[in-house]
Amino acid sequence: MRRLRSGQWLALTAGGLVVAALVGVAVCLVALSRLSDARTRLVDQVDPARVLAQEYFTALVNQETGIRGYAAGGTKDFLAPYTSGSRDATAARRRLDAIAASGVIAGLQQDLNTMGLASTSWHLLYADPVVLTVADAGTRSEDVPTLEQGRRLFGTVRTSFEHLQARLARQRAEARADLRRAARIAQWAVILTGALILAAAFAASATLRRVVAVPLARLARDARRVARGEFGHSVAIEGPRDIRGLSTDVESMRRRILAELDAVNRVREQLEEQTRDLQRSNAELEQFAYVASHDLQEPLRKVASFTGMLQHRYQGQLDERADQYIEFAVDGAKRMQGLINDLLAFSRVGRVGAKEEAVDLDAALGDVLGDLGAAIADAGARVDVEAPLPAVRGDRSLLTALLQNLVGNAIKFRGEDPPHVQVSWARRPAGGDEPDMYEFTIADNGIGIAARHAERIFVIFQRLHPKEEYTGTGIGLAMCRKIVEFHGGQIWLDAPPGAEDDAGADGDAPPGSTFHFTLPVPDEGGGAP
Repeated sequence: MRRLRSGQWLALTAGGLVVAALVGVAVCLVALSRLSDARTRLVDQVDPARVLAQEYFTALVNQETGIRGYAAGGTKDFLAPYTSGSRDATAARRRLDAIAASGVIAGLQQDLNTMGLASTSWHLLYADPVVLTVADAGTRSEDVPTLEQGRRLFGTVRTSFEHLQARLARQRAEARADLRRAARIAQWAVILTGALILAAAFAASATLRRVVAVPLARLARDARRVARGEFGHSVAIEGPRDIRGLSTDVESMRRRILAELDAVNRVREQLEEQTRDLQRSNAELEQFAYVASHDLQEPLRKVASFTGMLQHRYQGQLDERADQYIEFAVDGAKRMQGLINDLLAFSRVGRVGAKEEAVDLDAALGDVLGDLGAAIADAGARVDVEAPLPAVRGDRSLLTALLQNLVGNAIKFRGEDPPHVQVSWARRPAGGDEPDMYEFTIADNGIGIAARHAERIFVIFQRLHPKEEYTGTGIGLAMCRKIVEFHGGQIWLDAPPGAEDDAGADGDAPPGSTFHFTLPVPDEGGGAP
């Protein structure tokens, strides 16, 4: 079993079935041949011989009757039966000789010869002398044999015919017995052939079941148990060579899955431990945020308050250097308060107070423009919205902060011309694994950003300009990226062509900046159009 493949076993069983069928067919053919021979002997030899023998004897009887009539009456008209009988006897004897020559009927030729000799004796000793000596007028010569002599001679013919008939009757009985025997043999041959083929088919089925079907069923059962997650259940390796090879492959796969599962479990344990560490770290960060918002803010406000009072009360009473130092302290305290507030706001994105709801960005942009009204009027800025913005799902305060940072930066980082901000959007169809997204664009005609700084500007505390030139803490765009990614989108800077070469070391860049960000399209029934 182990040396052969399933196909070879199948070929062997099929070959066994073919051999059994061929043997059965051969037996049936032999039996049918014997049946055909027995039928041929009876139908084509014995029965025709009996009929021809009867015709032969009848023709002789006709001759004897014609001779007797001629001998008694002397009229040649009485020789008509004799003449026709001679012709018929010759034809029948010729056909009987042909049958006897085949040798099928034993002793037939001998009996025919005996009957022929008796017929010849009757012709020579009685029939021919009567024909030659009887006158046309019906007179008889003294030399003509008597009727008694003719009857005695024809009796010899009759006796030989009876021997022939007896032999043919025995031959017919034997032929009928052979025919019945051959028919029974053919019948049993067909039955045995059917039984042989059925036994061979049963043996082939049992062999294939034991050799192929049972190992395959066991392999399938073991594979299903492994597929259900019972990786500890080993796969039985048995059956023909190819099934054993397949079982070995499945067992190797099971062991590999088990090894990889153990590795995954170890990694999962490590991740769970890291998750617990992160949870502890987040708890500590929450504690830090609480301390920063309360414990650190209080002394910082006190420093800022007293340095402001010191500057207000003693402005001009000390020397110029002291006034400058006080101004530095007041400015540092205020910037420190701004940094702490911005840092706290950055750390709270997506963690503290965030809730998902339907947000009308058109209304949120209106609130932003209202808050920036003074800055817009002071800069003479113009903000154009190409179409009403759609509604999305997310945290309203965070999305409002996103729009305020981007529009505020477009107004703050302006060039010589009055700021012109363009807000537009389009729906981007799903592609691959990405869902349907809204893509928003905020473009301005400000000082622009060099393409090499396209990623740097989204890093926290990264500034491209000194604080004396443009105010800020360097957290705004980092917060924008965090807000967009929290809502499942992306944000990027679309630098104009040639921006890589136009920006110098001093920060000069092509005019205008274009920011893009995406937000998922809400599902139907999600509260947004």
